[in-house]
Amino acid sequence: MASKLSFKRADSIAESMPDALRQSRYQMKKCFQRYVSKGKRLLKNQQLIEELEKSLDDKVEKEKLVEGFLGYIICSTQEAVVLPPYVAFAVRMNPGIWEYVKVHSDDLSVEGITPSEYLKFKETLYDENWAKDDNSLEVDFGALDLSTPHLTLPSSIGNGLQFVSKFMSSKLGDKPETSMKPLLDYLRSLNYRGEKLMVNDTIDTVNKLQTALLLAEVFVSGLPRYTPFLKFEQRFQEWGLEKGWGENAERCKETLNCLSEVLQAPDPINMEKFFSRVPSTFNIVIFSIHGYFGQEKVLGLPDTGGQVVYILDQVRALEEELLQRIKLQGLNVTPKILVLTRLIPDAKGTKCNVELEPVENTKHSHILRVPFKTEDGKELRQWVSRFDIYPYLERYAQDSCAKILDILEGKPDLIIGNYTDGNLVASLMSSKLGVTQGTIAHALEKTKYEDSDVKWRDLDQKYHFSCQFTADMIAMNTSDFIITSTYQEIAGSSTLPHPVQTSPSTSPFTQKQKRLTDLHPQIEELLYSKQDTNEHIGYLADRNKPIIFSMARLDKVKNITGLVEWYGQNKRLRDLVNLVVVAGLLEASQSKDREEIEEINKMHSLIDKYQLKGQIRWIKAQTDRVRNGELYRCIADTKGAFVQPALYEAFGLTVIEAMNCGLTTFATNQGGPAEIIVDGVSGFHINPMNGREASNKIADFFQKCQEDPSYWNKVSTAGLQRIYECYTWKIYATKVLNMGSTYGFWKTLNKEERVAKQRYLQMFYNLQFRNLAKTVPRLFEHPPQAPAGAGPSTMTVTRPKERQDHDQLDGAEVFYFSTIEPKRCDGYA
Repeated sequence: MASKLSFKRADSIAESMPDALRQSRYQMKKCFQRYVSKGKRLLKNQQLIEELEKSLDDKVEKEKLVEGFLGYIICSTQEAVVLPPYVAFAVRMNPGIWEYVKVHSDDLSVEGITPSEYLKFKETLYDENWAKDDNSLEVDFGALDLSTPHLTLPSSIGNGLQFVSKFMSSKLGDKPETSMKPLLDYLRSLNYRGEKLMVNDTIDTVNKLQTALLLAEVFVSGLPRYTPFLKFEQRFQEWGLEKGWGENAERCKETLNCLSEVLQAPDPINMEKFFSRVPSTFNIVIFSIHGYFGQEKVLGLPDTGGQVVYILDQVRALEEELLQRIKLQGLNVTPKILVLTRLIPDAKGTKCNVELEPVENTKHSHILRVPFKTEDGKELRQWVSRFDIYPYLERYAQDSCAKILDILEGKPDLIIGNYTDGNLVASLMSSKLGVTQGTIAHALEKTKYEDSDVKWRDLDQKYHFSCQFTADMIAMNTSDFIITSTYQEIAGSSTLPHPVQTSPSTSPFTQKQKRLTDLHPQIEELLYSKQDTNEHIGYLADRNKPIIFSMARLDKVKNITGLVEWYGQNKRLRDLVNLVVVAGLLEASQSKDREEIEEINKMHSLIDKYQLKGQIRWIKAQTDRVRNGELYRCIADTKGAFVQPALYEAFGLTVIEAMNCGLTTFATNQGGPAEIIVDGVSGFHINPMNGREASNKIADFFQKCQEDPSYWNKVSTAGLQRIYECYTWKIYATKVLNMGSTYGFWKTLNKEERVAKQRYLQMFYNLQFRNLAKTVPRLFEHPPQAPAGAGPSTMTVTRPKERQDHDQLDGAEVFYFSTIEPKRCDGYA
């Protein structure tokens, strides 16, 4: 298709497209007639391309058109709404840059439209009366962010911390004596349990601060480099300076100089450097509410997967970084990290019924479990699906807040939410306590269930998307910063190459580490025993074949049943390899999860339909993370491969784990794995929407390995190298704490706007979300009646403010992490 790099336009699509259509008028009229021939519909990118190609008979003309400007526009169109005689295009020529146009299919006239107008087109497909209602509720958070800078360049979006540092440098450097006053006030407010840090109240002007910094810097310059701060603490206090500048004379001098530079001529580099040294973060609260959150025997239980591993490793890295920073700051402070999750009395053999549990391999971090309460105040004993959790969250936030304040003996310094439920509770608490908030989406359900943003009514009874999407909207607009794992979470897939930028590796096993041979008898039984048990069914008749392996929750989005069907339909693949899947429970009667029950029944049906006994081993979800790590390596011993077939995967923890164990990996091209793997080099991308193509790609690999035995080792080694070069928790923790510190100051600016926005969000929460949450049945309690005027029919669909970019999240900058420096600015960082 058309090469993006071939075109360099200054005009908008609405200005350029008419001439291009006139040049190929006959062919394009045929194409647009095909588009509108089937009436109202939503066309995805691939459908648009296929219809274009089918409308062209002449091969030369087809190539010319497809490779030209019109082909480029259609290739860049994410979707199009057909409302005959119009076709409205949502075109993303570059990450973060969207244009919307509508084309009349009869005369090929082109008109630029706004994002709101495009969304009204789209809404008309599903509810014409609602779409045409001029009085329907429309929410615009951007109206309250008039002075907040907005990222507009593709090279800037995602580089939020650097962008904000530039903006602050410009704002603070205007008139130093007055514009620096907010920074002075912020420094004067720093304390730990009432004890002043860095600057005390005797310094009440910027000039006094600059004088104190000059005197202190001259003084420490005359001391031996490693003179402890305690030796000159009293002298600092005479100048109005308190502890927190550094552990010794050299560190103090560096920090003093850095602040002096900021006050004299602020620049982004010194701004970032200074805030990375400010002693502002000691206590952190992390919310991860749904599922079974624990350190053992939980993985694979309902709603419980990679997020648990991610958070536990995140906590260890954050604690290590906090301890290092506190030492360098010269403070005698004990940090605390609390992971807030749900206490589940019916814990299924896990520790999810234990209120306070130390996090392994940490000294100051704990899991704090707080129960859900029924309407009459009793503890809810059973697990609740993440889709049914919403009626419990407000009371949970209140109860959690009380526990946190008691254990920490005060407010936390940073609150981080995970997923919709954790982010909503984090928002409620951060607003109440005035604490800096970070949001981690992990996986927005809107991206996993196709067109759920407009088809939510059809899905609402089952998934309660009206609650979820509203909660996401509230949380993301309350948050000070947003953490994503991948580029695609911010901008979607890109046709441009870009540096991989994801979260760190979490698997404890690599080829270089000692093998856990004592686990091999257990794994041998798990993979190869002939008898069905309550832990596995099916068997592998030919154990000399390599194994393709997958491990995930058994739900529709993870698409394990899709993989089984690909395998069943591809005789060549079945001849080359065996299939092992670790997923869910083995019998529908054992599950209470709606989706899992459907997928269990489908698994049994597929095994029978394709007569897979002797070629497949289905193992129920495994909760022993250590053994799972060695299982990956045992699969690698067979010269097999890991396959991650998800319809969408926000990050891809199992992909990282498999590659980190030297296992050749095939993974979905929808989401994070597309960035983790360099296709054909360190692994392979597969299209989960095209099972035949995917299964043939896997079969081609194993066919090549038979012809060239060194090929498997080549790809395996490249996968390991990719992990070693691109992933580290150290950089992750450093960036999170830097953002927490910087945004702790940032949120003190433009206070009036922030208060107004908070009131707006508060009203939206009370009038909209609360009513929606009441429509969700409280399982194991009586199902409530929907309040008048509430319910799915009143869900808000937010139209973006016209002047804003389609990818921009109002009120919070979006970040994601890279452990490598990009060599060019063609992606988000």
